Amino acid sequence: MTKGKQLFRLILNLDLFHIAPITHSIPTYKETGKMKTNILVISTSLNGESKSRIMADESFKLMEKSTNCQWLDLKEYDLPFCDGDSAYGHQDLPRVKSMVEKADGIIMAIPIYNYASGAMAKNFIELTGRAWTEKTVGFLCAAGGRSSYMSVMGLANSLMLDFRCMIVPSFVYADRDAFKNAKIVDESVKERIEELNKQIIRVATALKKVA
Repeated sequence: MTKGKQLFRLILNLDLFHIAPITHSIPTYKETGKMKTNILVISTSLNGESKSRIMADESFKLMEKSTNCQWLDLKEYDLPFCDGDSAYGHQDLPRVKSMVEKADGIIMAIPIYNYASGAMAKNFIELTGRAWTEKTVGFLCAAGGRSSYMSVMGLANSLMLDFRCMIVPSFVYADRDAFKNAKIVDESVKERIEELNKQIIRVATALKKVA
């Protein structure tokens, strides 16, 4: 069987579009054996009180209990805007690019502004470029209202078309009502974050087996 047919059969078996909650636990190191799956959680907002960062923190705390997980907060780096030239020589870029390269799965926490993904998320992808090739990617989105839930699709499409990323469809979208006092108060949002974590590990681990 060719690698392409293996991958197609794998996608069918993963049942990614099933909307029911996943009841099985996240695979542990023992269950995945020597094939440790590396997950990177990225908070892309530069706002110190960002709600998307709260979502990223929730995802990371759950994820690090079960697999090898790294944290990347773009607020901690003074990355330049991508100009297609000198920006690629920034001193912090090799480190953050290496984190993307080493990851099998990536969760991006993104604020939604004016019906579009926050600019820093797209800027980060432009800076790190081919490091995203064939990654499994999921999204955590925070917005002021409920009408922007499709805003992340432009970013998802670019990752699929430019870098052949596998996008996990069950992304998490939360509006302002899901938060209070810098915490997630909507239990359904917490449940969806945990479900996304499981999907990211499940898909990224499965794809490593056919790589």
